[in-house]
This record gives sequence, structure tokens and C-alpha cells, in this order.
Amino acid sequence: MSQRNSEKITKIIQNHKLRRFLLYSIILIMILPLLYLLIWSFARRWPWPYLLPEEFSLDSWRYFFNPSSGALAALSLSFFISLAVTFLALCISIPAGKALGLYNFKGKKIINSLVLAPIIIPPLAVTMGIHINFIRLGLAGRVIGVILVHLIPTIPYSIKILTDVFAVLGDKIEEQARVLGANSWQRFFYITLPLIKSGILSAGTMVFIVSFSQYFLTFLMGGGRVVTFPMILFPLIETGNRPLAAVYSWVFILAALAFTIIIERIFKNKELSKEYLQL
Repeated sequence: MSQRNSEKITKIIQNHKLRRFLLYSIILIMILPLLYLLIWSFARRWPWPYLLPEEFSLDSWRYFFNPSSGALAALSLSFFISLAVTFLALCISIPAGKALGLYNFKGKKIINSLVLAPIIIPPLAVTMGIHINFIRLGLAGRVIGVILVHLIPTIPYSIKILTDVFAVLGDKIEEQARVLGANSWQRFFYITLPLIKSGILSAGTMVFIVSFSQYFLTFLMGGGRVVTFPMILFPLIETGNRPLAAVYSWVFILAALAFTIIIERIFKNKELSKEYLQL
């Protein structure tokens, strides 16, 4: 083996070790805060400068699962609202993303800018005016009002993601199906939907997480009547009850993770993939 080849192999090994070191460092940075929260959720007393709690307890977890705490009811309501927002956002974003990604028309650039406006403009400036109109319409303080207001910060993400997906895929396969005699519904369910399922997965996950973590919009539009999980979690963090705050934080993380896994399993169904490959 020549010296030149030996140097190449040495560089490859060094680069591989560097990548592994960076990967493990990133994983460690991500895991340490979660591990810290997990220990706090079982701690009763953890004074400085002890590395581990002096006493462990399940009191915080018992309180969370106690019906009187209202945590499970708030978690269920948050799931319902976020799922409804995800469904509505995708129903709006799929045709909007297709139009913006595939077709050219006058005012397209303006519409693209307007789609991103709810993200650019401060939410307080937008929601105060909407709140007044929702009061007049009788939607304030109701779940349906919270669902509708959650669409404001979530739709821009889903439309942007699906617009990029449609722009990359194009419409040649769908046009071919139209030539072969498929109607609009057949083209959508058997061609478009399998092709954009990865985009739906990304957009749906993003919408759910953004909606699930909304505090200000829910507080303003719900008026204290619609109590979601973040409305319990965020004030609890400020109280200084670290064990209980750690429990709620872990449940918040696990809920978002559970939804991500479920929707990924649905849209990465093997039968759907086989059906698409046979087309």
C-alpha cells in the first residue's frame, strides 16, 4: 500500500471519528436536560450542592393522575383541539399548496407573502382585533373559537411545506392519470395523496406541535374557560414547584412524541407504499 493511500485512509478514519464525536455530543446535549427533568419529577428534596436528590417521591406523579388536578382533562382537550386544528389546516393547505406550487397566476407572489404574514406580524397585534370580532360572533370562550384562532399561526407552516412538496413533485404523473381516464377524486386518492404523504406527515406534525403548545392565543380567546395543557404547565413553571413542573413537562414532551409516532405510522403504512409502487 502506498503512502498516499495510507494518508487517505487515515483521513477517512479521522473524519469518521470526528462525525461520531459530534453526533454523540449532540445526542448528549439533547438527553441531559430530559434526564434532569426526569430526576426532578421523582424528587422531593434536592438542595444544593447534591448531585442527586436527598429524597425521592411519587407525590408529583400521583397529583398529576389525580382527577381533581384537572391535568388529564386539560391534556385530553389539548389533544382534541390540536387534532381538529391539524385536520382543518391540512384540508386548507393541500389545495392551497397545490395551487401555489404548481400553477402560475397573477398575484402569486403577493399571496405567498400574505400566507407568511401571520408569522411575521406579532400575534398580539392580530389576535386583539380578532378577539373583538369573536366576542361579537359568540365564539370567544368556546372551544370552536380556540380551534379557529389556532389556525392563524399554524396554516402558514403547513402551506409552505406543502407548496414546496408540490413544486418538487410537479403534476406530470397526475396528468398522465387524467389522460388514462381517472377522475379528480381518483387522481387525488390514488396519485396525489401517496405522493405527498411525506409532506402531510411533516406539515401535520408541525401544525400539531404549534397548536398543542399555544398558550397566549388560547388564554386570550378562551377567556379562562377553555383550559388546555399549556395553560396549566406555563404558570406552574413560574410557581417554583420543580417536581410538579417536571412531571407536566415530561407529559407535554411525551404527548407530542406520541402524536408524531402515530401519524408517522399512519402515513408510512406499508400497504399504502406498495399500492403507490404498483401504480
